Amino acid sequence: QVNLVESGGRVVRAGESLTLSCEASAVTFEINSMGWFRQAPGKEREWVAAIRWAGVSTYYPDSVKGRFTISRDNAKNTVYLRMDALQPEDTALYYCAGADAVMRLQQQTPSTWGQGTQVTVSS
Repeated sequence: QVNLVESGGRVVRAGESLTLSCEASAVTFEINSMGWFRQAPGKEREWVAAIRWAGVSTYYPDSVKGRFTISRDNAKNTVYLRMDALQPEDTALYYCAGADAVMRLQQQTPSTWGQGTQVTVSS
């Protein structure tokens, strides 16, 4: 079982940037891809970024492309999500998750989830 622990969520003002972290207890064959999701109150959960532990490709939905950047530090088993130009509509509980393929993250069917970290953007 791979455990994921997110951190970095806090209250920020509109227009500011914020970087979230997700530390994995291990990197395994079954968890070779990592992603970030968010869920705002009253809204459906949304996938916002994905990356593999190997390679250079990153993946984003159109809704955040250009503002969100996912990256990783393999030495620390940690994945990051940098969010720029934050707006109040970005307020949500942000989760990281792991899967055996990016497609599973895009389909919102990862095999493991973190507990989430709250991001609140004030206007």
